[in-house]
Amino acid sequence: MHGISLEEKQQQFNEFFTIEHAIRVNFKTVAAGFTLPDVDDLGDHMPYAFRVASEATAIDAQALRPLRNMGEHAVELANFLNAQSRKIDLLMSLVLQQQDDPSLAYESVMFGGGGIIVKCDEAYEPEQIIELKLFLKEEASAIFCYGEVIECQQVGEQYHVSLIYNCIREEDQDLLVRASLHLQTAQLRKRAKQQKND
Repeated sequence: MHGISLEEKQQQFNEFFTIEHAIRVNFKTVAAGFTLPDVDDLGDHMPYAFRVASEATAIDAQALRPLRNMGEHAVELANFLNAQSRKIDLLMSLVLQQQDDPSLAYESVMFGGGGIIVKCDEAYEPEQIIELKLFLKEEASAIFCYGEVIECQQVGEQYHVSLIYNCIREEDQDLLVRASLHLQTAQLRKRAKQQKND
């Protein structure tokens, strides 16, 4: 992210689909002079619960992969393992919710795979680094990453702070993309159902 202009960062933010949706966000300014970790070292900065959840997800993915080559006999086993995986995801979600700090809690205006817009009580300067915890209730998961402020607009008595993810694991970015698309699908179904009822 270093060495590229604010305009280029805004373009990167816009490259990903975003959806207007409120998710709970812990938003913490990092100290001046903080050096962003490499993505490979991000796990060392994460709270332990986020690391455990990540490892559990990776184990699930590895366990299910060999079943794809076993043909139709594996379908029932895969369904069973998926159900077990979902139970573990729900339990991990409960553990991750304990990481939510009410004193740092805000709500998003919109989010996507490239960044997030958060409603804040105060203004933030562009290029300010923020530690983020994103709680995706619908996906029964949470994400720890770092973002960089790329824009701050006053809206009424609050500020809409736009951030680009500048240190996020690829699997977490994929999860954000999937979550935004799942939410859009749910919204479209709901709208179609309302139109049908009208």
